[in-house]
Amino acid sequence: MLYFARWKTLLIWATILVGVLVAVPNVLPQSVRDQLPSWLPHRTMTLGLDLQGGSYILLQVDRDSLVQARIQSIAEDVRNTLRTARIGYTAVSESGTGVSVRLRDPAQAAAAREALQPLLQPVSAGLLGGTVTELSLNEPQPGIFQVNLTDQGINYRLSTAVSQSIEVVRRRVDELGTTEPSIQRQGTDRIMVQVPGLDDPNRLKNLLNQTAQLSFRLVDLTADPAAVASGAARAPAGSELLYEKDTNRPILVQRQVMVSGNNLTDAQPGFSPNGNMPVVNIRFDSQGGQRFGAVTQANVNKPFAIVLDDQVLSAPNINEPILGGSAQISGNFTTQSANDLAVLLRAGALPANLDIEEERTVGPGLGADAVEAGEMAGIIGGIFVIGFMLLTYGFLGLLANIALIVNIVLLIALLTMLGATLTLPGIAGIVLTMGMAVDSNVLIYERIYEERRNGRPVVQALDAGFNKAIGTIMDANITSLIAAGILFYLGSGPVRGFAVTLALGIITTIFTATTLTRWLVAFWYKRRRPKEVPRGWWTPIPHGTKIGFMKVRNVAFTVTGAVSILALVGFFSGFVNYGIDFTGGTVIRAHAVNGEANVAQIREDLSSVIEGDVQVQELGSDGEVLIRYGIQPGDAASNQASVQAAQQALGDQYEFPGVEVVGPAVSGELAYAAFGGLVAALIGIAIYVWFRFEWQFAIGALVATAHDAIMTLGLYVVTGLEFNLSSIAAVLTVIGYSLNDTVVVFDRMRENLRKYKKMPIADVIDLSLNETLSRTILTASTALLALAALYFFGGDVIRGFVAPMIVGVVVGIYSSIYIAAPLLIFFKLRGDQFADETAGRNKARKPGDEAAATPPTSAGKA
Repeated sequence: MLYFARWKTLLIWATILVGVLVAVPNVLPQSVRDQLPSWLPHRTMTLGLDLQGGSYILLQVDRDSLVQARIQSIAEDVRNTLRTARIGYTAVSESGTGVSVRLRDPAQAAAAREALQPLLQPVSAGLLGGTVTELSLNEPQPGIFQVNLTDQGINYRLSTAVSQSIEVVRRRVDELGTTEPSIQRQGTDRIMVQVPGLDDPNRLKNLLNQTAQLSFRLVDLTADPAAVASGAARAPAGSELLYEKDTNRPILVQRQVMVSGNNLTDAQPGFSPNGNMPVVNIRFDSQGGQRFGAVTQANVNKPFAIVLDDQVLSAPNINEPILGGSAQISGNFTTQSANDLAVLLRAGALPANLDIEEERTVGPGLGADAVEAGEMAGIIGGIFVIGFMLLTYGFLGLLANIALIVNIVLLIALLTMLGATLTLPGIAGIVLTMGMAVDSNVLIYERIYEERRNGRPVVQALDAGFNKAIGTIMDANITSLIAAGILFYLGSGPVRGFAVTLALGIITTIFTATTLTRWLVAFWYKRRRPKEVPRGWWTPIPHGTKIGFMKVRNVAFTVTGAVSILALVGFFSGFVNYGIDFTGGTVIRAHAVNGEANVAQIREDLSSVIEGDVQVQELGSDGEVLIRYGIQPGDAASNQASVQAAQQALGDQYEFPGVEVVGPAVSGELAYAAFGGLVAALIGIAIYVWFRFEWQFAIGALVATAHDAIMTLGLYVVTGLEFNLSSIAAVLTVIGYSLNDTVVVFDRMRENLRKYKKMPIADVIDLSLNETLSRTILTASTALLALAALYFFGGDVIRGFVAPMIVGVVVGIYSSIYIAAPLLIFFKLRGDQFADETAGRNKARKPGDEAAATPPTSAGKA
C-alpha cells in the first residue's frame, strides 16, 4: 500500500536535507563559503586535471639501475669483509645480478664462507612483511664464490625504493607551493603524481626526472682528460671521466666520495659575494662539516668537483680550508635553476632513477573551457530530459523531475563526501545518469498505466505499479553496476572517475525512484484522492501494438551477424585509429599566438625533429591544433626529448596548453587491461543474468551485449574516430545500457511465460516486446536527449566519447529485439514441444486452454 510510517518519512527527508547541505558549497563562491558557520559543510568536489589544469605524470623506478647500484654496494661489502678477515683475493667482478670473487688461496674457502655469512642474513621487510633473504652464496669452483641477489631481494629493494621515492617526490612537489597534489604508488614499481593547477609543468618534470645524488670529489690531475675522452689514454684506476654540465668539458674525477649529499641539512638559493651570479648555499651536518673541512684543509690549491647525477656542476680550486660547515655551489645558474637545485637538495636524493612513462598536461585555460562546456551540456541536457518527462507524463512527470533533481543533488553530495575527483568523463556520467535515471520512473509509470487498463482502481494501480516494477529496476541497475565496478577495477585516471560517477548515480537512482517518487505519489494521492491516473499530452508509442518482431528474426539475425563479422575483421585488421593510450606516442595541443595556425608549416617545421608520420589536426576554435606522432627513438632515454624538440621547432609562435605522452610499456598494459575489462564485464553480467533468470537468458544477454560492443567498435572502423581509454568507457557504458534494456524485456518475458503457459514461445516474445515497447522508446529518447546535449555542447574533447554512446543506445534497442529474444527460441527455452512454431500454433487445444494461451483483451487494444 501507499503508506509510509512517520519515521520513514523523516528518514527520507533527513537524507535529502543532508545531501543538499553537503552539495550546496559546490555552487557557492569561496567568499561565501568562508562565512558559513563552522558546523555546516564546507568541502567541495575535487576537480580533475582536465577541468582545472595541471599535470599527471606516471613515474617508473628504473629496475636495472637499482640492481646495478645494489650490486656495486655488495661488491664493496665483499671487499671490506674479506679485508677485515685478512683473506686474500685476486679479483671481485660484477656480473648479471651478483658479484664473483676469486681467492688467492683456495684453502681459505672455509674462512671466506664463514666471513661472508653475515651478508646473507635475512632483512626485515616491515611489520607485516616478515623477513626477506636478499642474497645467496654459491661456490661453483673451489676458491670462487658468487654472491647473488635473489628475486625476492630484488623485489624487496624495488618496493623499498618506491616507498622512499614517494617521500622524496612528495617533498619536491611540496616545494613548488601547489595545492592538494596527489602522489600514490601504482603497481609494484610505479608512482602516480597529479599536481592540479600547475602553471609550469616542465619545471615539475625536470624536478622529478633527476635523481639528485650530490657528491664532492677530488679531481684527478695525473692524466689528461681530453686524451681519455678521445680514447688515446685510459682513465687511471679509481677515477672516471665525467663532463661539466654547461660546457661539456671532460674532467677526470676520483670515484671516492669525500663528502656525500646525505650530509646536507639545508640548501638555499643566493648570489655570489660580488652579487652578480646566482649560487646555491649549502650547510652540512656536524659529520659532513668535519669531513668537508678536513678535505679542503688537506687539498688547498687543488680542484674539488661538485658532482650531481654523474655531471660536474663545477670544479673550483680550494683556495683555503672551509671549516664553517657550509659551502657554496657555483655554476652557470639562472635564478630559476639555482632555486630548483636548492629544492632538489633539500628534498634529498632518489634511491634510483625514475623514468617518465606517461604524462598528461592540461593548461588552466583549457580546463576552464572544459568546465564551461560541461556545465552548458549538463544544463541543456537537464532541460531536455525535464521537458520530455513533463510532455509525456504530465503531473507524474513533474514528480519524476523532482526526484531527478534530488537524484543529481545526492550524487554531487556523495562525490563531495567521498572526495572523488570529478573529471570530464565524470560530467558525462552525471549527464548520462540524468538520461538513464528516468528509466526507473518510466518503468513504474508504464506499469501503473497497465494496471489501470486491466481494471484496477487508481490506488491499487499505483501500488501495484511500484511493487511490480521494483524487481525489474533492481535487475536492470545491478547489471549496469557490474559494468561500472569492472570499469573501476581495471580502468585508470578519467575512466575510473567515470565509473565512480556512474556507480554512485545508479545508487541514487534506485533510492529516488523506489523511495522518493513513491512517497511523492503517496502524498499526492492522500491529499487529492484522484479518480484517474494523470497522463501527459503526448505518447510516442500507442499502447496495444501488435508488431510481429519474430517473423523476420532469421533475416535480421543473419544480416546483423554478417555486419558484426565485418566490424570485427576491420577492427582487428588495423582499420582503427588507435590513440596513444594503446600505441604509445605523443599528443601536443598547440594554440597559435596570433590566432591563425598554419597546418602545413607546422608539419614542415616538425619534419626535421620528429621521425615518422606527424598528424596535425585543426580543432573547432581558431588557432587550436592537435599534433600527434609515434614513439621517437630519442624518447627511450627520456619521454620529454621529442616534446622539447617539437616545442622548440615551433618557437614562440605557439603556446602549448596540453601535452600527453604515453610510453610503449604503459600503452601495452592499458590495451591489455581495457580489452580484459570488456571480456570481464560480459562474463560478470552473464553470470548475474543466469543467476536471476535461466541459462538461455544468460546466453541471450551475453550474445546481445557482445553484439552491441562489436557494433560500437565497428563505428570506430567506419568513422575513423580515435580509439582510446575513453572509448573503452563508452563501450562499457553501451554494454550497461543495453543490458538495462535487455533485462527489462527479459523480466516481462519471464512474467508472461508464467502467465501464458500454453502460448508458443515466439508469441510470448512478441507480446512481451510490444508491452515494453513504449518504455523502451521513452527511455531511449531521454538518454538520446541527454547525449545529444553532450555531443553538441560538451566541447570537442568529449564529443568523441559521446558519439559511440549515441550509436550504442540505438544498437542496444535493436539487440534486445533481434539478438537476445530469438536466441531464446533457438535454445528452446520451452522445450521441444514448441520447437516448431507453426505446429505449436495449429495444435488442437483442449477445452480450457484458450484462456491460458491468449493474452488479456486489454493487451490487444490499440
